[in-house]
Amino acid sequence: MPQAPYSSRPEPQRDMPMAGASPIRRNIDDTAELPAFLDSARSDESPGKAKMPEKKPLVRKFPLTTGFTALLRHRHALSVLVRRDLAVKYQSTVMGYVWSLIEPLGLALIYWFVFGFVFARSIGMPDGVEYPLFIVSGIFAYQWFSSAVNEGTKSLGGQSSLITVMKVPREVFPVSKVFARFAEYVVGFPILIAMAIFFGGTFGFNLFWLIPAILVEAILLTGIVFILAALNVLFKDVQRFLALFMRVLFYSSAVIYPISKVEEALMPDHELLFRIFSMNPLVGIFQMHRAVWIPEFTPDWYQLGSAVGFSVFLLFFGRWIFYRLEPRVLKAL
Repeated sequence: MPQAPYSSRPEPQRDMPMAGASPIRRNIDDTAELPAFLDSARSDESPGKAKMPEKKPLVRKFPLTTGFTALLRHRHALSVLVRRDLAVKYQSTVMGYVWSLIEPLGLALIYWFVFGFVFARSIGMPDGVEYPLFIVSGIFAYQWFSSAVNEGTKSLGGQSSLITVMKVPREVFPVSKVFARFAEYVVGFPILIAMAIFFGGTFGFNLFWLIPAILVEAILLTGIVFILAALNVLFKDVQRFLALFMRVLFYSSAVIYPISKVEEALMPDHELLFRIFSMNPLVGIFQMHRAVWIPEFTPDWYQLGSAVGFSVFLLFFGRWIFYRLEPRVLKAL
């Protein structure tokens, strides 16, 4: 076969197909490559309809919290959240942290007027102790409890973008509210000392009641905010129920009246009701807070055991509830 004048190299010899015997047909029939050939031919004929591999939908996996030890490992993040919470809360105010004292002092002043003057004969204070010390020590302890529960309940829903981005245990966010409100309680501690000096407080070994009082209340608060913070994201009714719940706790926890008045009203005819009333962990906790300054209000073993036992149980039960609801909470955020 003559070479083309414009070719640069000799053209290889081509086998001319013979009539009735196609070399392509023979190669396909002799080998087992027919499926591959059909697939390639199909792709050559319609390249736009080539079969693409199926993509599986991405499933977002959230790392679950690991336990209480994770809070210790991330204590720096916890301290940052506490400082940020305090800074944001008072950044636009002139008086700053003084506002954390105005509300409990205002409530104490109101109840002092009502029960200290109007019903002064029915208070039943120990000799040498005046009612202002009693009411202030109870109001400050309850204010820590109330503000920590209210803000801890909203701790997850209020900062969802931060929760899904930060690689820290989610328990850090509700627990930070407990510590932030405790910082406000510490700020008001000098006022408690001044009230104890002027209104008949006792300074002795009874001051050591401050350690278990703070510890048990912190344990109780941590368990409560674990439960309420998770439920508040899933059920919006929690916020409405909480207002009524906190009001009932205020009047049923011996905050503005001594527990001796309840004992006089219920004992001995209704001893069971008095035992049920004393099972409220806040009763024992507030008795410990008052025993710091007034030894006569030291809780008995029943009140102390109820407060400690219920608080420890609620801590682990609340942690379990938080762990079980965490995947649903993160999806809802």
